[in-house]
Amino acid sequence: MVRMTVITGGERRRRWSAADRSRILAAISEPGAIIADVARREDVCTSLVYKWRRAAQQDRDVGGSGFSPVIVGPATDAAPTLAPALACGPASVEIDLPHARVKIDASAPVALVVATLKALRS
Repeated sequence: MVRMTVITGGERRRRWSAADRSRILAAISEPGAIIADVARREDVCTSLVYKWRRAAQQDRDVGGSGFSPVIVGPATDAAPTLAPALACGPASVEIDLPHARVKIDASAPVALVVATLKALRS
């Protein structure tokens, strides 16, 4: 099946909405995704997808360094406020996001950490 886009009026270029760009960038971020295949499926030029991805990565960078700021709080000897089954040990990382707070124990499996962070990202 051949697909054709007809542009009418004075405008010669297609305009992509922010929602469309986000959807396409999410599709290329999937494991095993091939950018050329996604671009072909969405009927967008491959180089434009690379340009969008570069711009999105630059927007996410903090000060252009690619690192996020880290705030180290004082160590306390107080008992944890979480239930013992949920309490993190002394070797843990706490991540504060705008919509959630995550505590990750050093002994947590990598697959669980990755799945949790991916779920919170969306």
